[in-house]
Amino acid sequence: MTINRRAFLSASAALAGTMAVPRLGAAADTIKLGSILDTSGIFDAYGKPMDMAMRLAVKEINDAGGLNGQQIEIVSYDTQSDMALYTQFGQQLVRRDKADIVHGGILSASREAIRQTMRKAKTLYFYNVLYEGGVCDRNIFINGVTPAQQVEALVPFAMERAGGNKVYILAADYNYGQITANWIQKYVEENGGEVVAVDFFPLDVADFGSTIAKIQGAAPDLVIAPLVGGAHLSFFRQWAAAGMKDKIPLASTTMGVGNEHKVLTPEEGNGIMVAYNYSQELDTPANKAFKEAWAEAYGDSSAIHEIAVSNYQGVKMWAEAVKKAGSTDRDAVIAALETGLSIDGPAGTVTVDPKTHHATLDVHLMVVEDQGMNVVETLPQRPPIDTQAVCDLVANPDDNKQYEIKI
Repeated sequence: MTINRRAFLSASAALAGTMAVPRLGAAADTIKLGSILDTSGIFDAYGKPMDMAMRLAVKEINDAGGLNGQQIEIVSYDTQSDMALYTQFGQQLVRRDKADIVHGGILSASREAIRQTMRKAKTLYFYNVLYEGGVCDRNIFINGVTPAQQVEALVPFAMERAGGNKVYILAADYNYGQITANWIQKYVEENGGEVVAVDFFPLDVADFGSTIAKIQGAAPDLVIAPLVGGAHLSFFRQWAAAGMKDKIPLASTTMGVGNEHKVLTPEEGNGIMVAYNYSQELDTPANKAFKEAWAEAYGDSSAIHEIAVSNYQGVKMWAEAVKKAGSTDRDAVIAALETGLSIDGPAGTVTVDPKTHHATLDVHLMVVEDQGMNVVETLPQRPPIDTQAVCDLVANPDDNKQYEIKI
């Protein structure tokens, strides 16, 4: 995943909050959980809530007695949004700190910067972020949605609400945007629609005036926008300013994943259709309890977003596997996870897919309204079908690559 800090609330007080999780001594009876995140620099609006979520999960586990009689010790590193530091800190975690488990990474590049280090050191690694799919590696577990889980649900939902089958795609010009645009085309066609145009934009493009004019000329029934970052957020503002928001509906696979919908005014954001694993507006006992626990720890729950919840659920999934295995031994924990282990989290049930080590999870179809994401429909337990098409770790446990998924 690639992101930009300017896409978010520039002055969210909750992001500055920290919760004290006591750093335990280096006693032999502690379990070392390594964390590598961008908690400062241009990506900190993603990394800080992810760090907060990890610390909340660890506190809850430790307060409940720890894992198999052991308390968790957090060993965390801030990469300062510098990709080179992922490699350095990843090596420190496995060589010097002797971490039992590592959770971390935001961008896909950060995942790949440390994935082979973790594999070589036989240190289990969790990547808890939505991404483009295709990673096949027995040493990693991934808890974010992949494009097929999300896009297959979003496209027919958006087309039906738009009342037409002509779709215009605007996408970020890198692997996530390109792959997601391909998935959108596939599902538009499968649902009887037609893609009238696909435009790609570098991440620093912020002027969409000519693009809006092109869209007006093409006269689609729906625009779907896997755009990324603060510069691309300008499209949604310019679209509304041009008077187009109420003329041609919008859907997005990225807008709101890190609370971008809170940056837009209701006049700019209302009506945008999205599909994610989490929304603060989920009306469930589990989400209510999670938000209350977060608010108790940090003062309020405004900082919670999609990948913060993914990180929380990833830590809880690993913890359940350690309990089931009765050990932090990597192979024993992997074996426990590969039983198809499930947890119930703030976003619903999360289940390990043994074949891919990705998550089978709920996808919530939502519409932005007054800076919230209102849930219209929940599609339970959607499998990672894109990665399943290329990855089978049950049959090929030594596989180790990120496949380019053919659509």
